[in-house]
Amino acid sequence: MSAHPASLPPFLPALLVEAQVRAALQEDLGRAGDITTAATIGPDKHATAELNARDAGVVAGLVPAGLAFRLVDPDLVFEPLVEEGARVAAGTPVARVSGPARGLLSGERVALNYLMHLSGVATYTARFADAIAHTHARVTCTRKTLPGLRALEKYAVRLGGGSSHRYGLDDAVLIKDNHIAVCGSVAGAVMAARAYCGHLVRVEVEVDSLDQMREALTAAPDVILLDNMGADRLAEAVAINRADSGLTEEAYRHDVRRTQLEASGNVTIATIAALAESGVDYISTSKITMAAPTLDIGLDITIS
Repeated sequence: MSAHPASLPPFLPALLVEAQVRAALQEDLGRAGDITTAATIGPDKHATAELNARDAGVVAGLVPAGLAFRLVDPDLVFEPLVEEGARVAAGTPVARVSGPARGLLSGERVALNYLMHLSGVATYTARFADAIAHTHARVTCTRKTLPGLRALEKYAVRLGGGSSHRYGLDDAVLIKDNHIAVCGSVAGAVMAARAYCGHLVRVEVEVDSLDQMREALTAAPDVILLDNMGADRLAEAVAINRADSGLTEEAYRHDVRRTQLEASGNVTIATIAALAESGVDYISTSKITMAAPTLDIGLDITIS
């Protein structure tokens, strides 16, 4: 069994993000609606537009973009021209929208904001994922997301080839250094979490030394987060974990039941390959959500 089994493509029901898209439109339309469009475009005007990628990248955000247009005017028809997660060259049309020109123009900015930001997250994630594709490690995002956009940004990360960490404080345990300081010990914190949570809740603990890691292993957490360790120290951690598991090197690589190891801290495009080659299972970084540049996508309109 692979340590990271293949999964189906990410799926994002429009209903889950409708409230956010509706709020974004209300923020943009304000108290009087789009007065520029209302003043210059007649209600009988129709138009067709293509949303074109100006740069190469990974497309993400077609779901909220289409929803933005449909919420402004249900008569608008939004047609994706590529699949979510597609890698496209500069100049590629990614979607087409047609219908009443007023609604098309009023929904344009919100639709493009979602599409450009989320495609940027997916594209930046893909750069990190590509850099470690020769290893079994996976890059994963964190809870460091823009307020209100967590589900969308984590969706974009997955489209870019990354994986998702916990979604919030309620779906998994992550015992950090401050929890340990108050609790008193690494193993004690892990055992307290096990006693408190149900058997379906995974428990991860953060350590910043190999001695702390050894202590953590005595309590058998699901995941150990190795904070701010270089590639050589991470390789030592992997060796310790494999020895503790009693597995052969090959069996260790593919066993999902053993304690998983996650590296984190100051991860960059330049350093991630060396970190992954140490043998860790996951590398978490906030950069793929918090530092991703937008992907330039423009809307080119024709009148019908």
